Amino acid sequence: MSTFTSEWQDWKTRREEDLAAPHGWLALVSLDWLTDSPREYPGIPGRWWQDAEAAYVDPAGASLTHEGSPITEVRRFELVNSGAGTRVLAGDVEIEVARRSGYLIRVHDPKAEVLRAFHGVPAYEPSPSWVIEGRFEPFDAPRPTTVGAVVEGLSHVYTAPGVVHFSFGGQTHTLTAFNGKEGGLSILFTDGTSGVTTYAANRSLPVGAPSADGSVTLDFNRAVNLPCAFTDFATCPLPPAGNDLPFAVEAGEKIPHERG
Repeated sequence: MSTFTSEWQDWKTRREEDLAAPHGWLALVSLDWLTDSPREYPGIPGRWWQDAEAAYVDPAGASLTHEGSPITEVRRFELVNSGAGTRVLAGDVEIEVARRSGYLIRVHDPKAEVLRAFHGVPAYEPSPSWVIEGRFEPFDAPRPTTVGAVVEGLSHVYTAPGVVHFSFGGQTHTLTAFNGKEGGLSILFTDGTSGVTTYAANRSLPVGAPSADGSVTLDFNRAVNLPCAFTDFATCPLPPAGNDLPFAVEAGEKIPHERG
């Protein structure tokens, strides 16, 4: 096995271990949108509601904890739209609170059927031919960019610091890049395989931080599915306008077994 292939295999193993985490995306078993009236939701302890700024929970006698401390009275959660959520613990499940225009709660259960049945993600065989050099062109100032979502009527707003140019098949292609969650860039895209061998709505390509001269490496072998490819309880963004590549990227993750 070549070094290139073994490094990709190590990356794939780590990726699948992350997916198989007991409270990860594959552990989702429900999604409920909060309203402005306090109410209980099936299988979820406490009473939950929202207003224009925040989400709230009244434990109503249930044993709930947040960030290591018991919730003994009404707790307020003010979160960034389209940003990271927070988790409330209830026994062996975690109740995620997130803001996606309005607020939602969703339960991560380590006993979820999808998690128990998980046996990896299908992927194309790795090939160095899908490692492509590109160039990052920053905008004069980062641009808030609104994109659609896999949930009808929902939208997300992300910050786009610039675009990435690269050549393939004798043509130059340009993709809008967002800031990566752990530094670098993140590119949402579709291509000629979308809806055929890869998930129809999107894939995500992590890209390392640009060099001083703007050069970046696009390793499409590491294009991954977003959570919505595995579960109906995700609200993933769609790619921004223009990020539909006119050729088949036969690299990276394919349609999950869970959608097969």
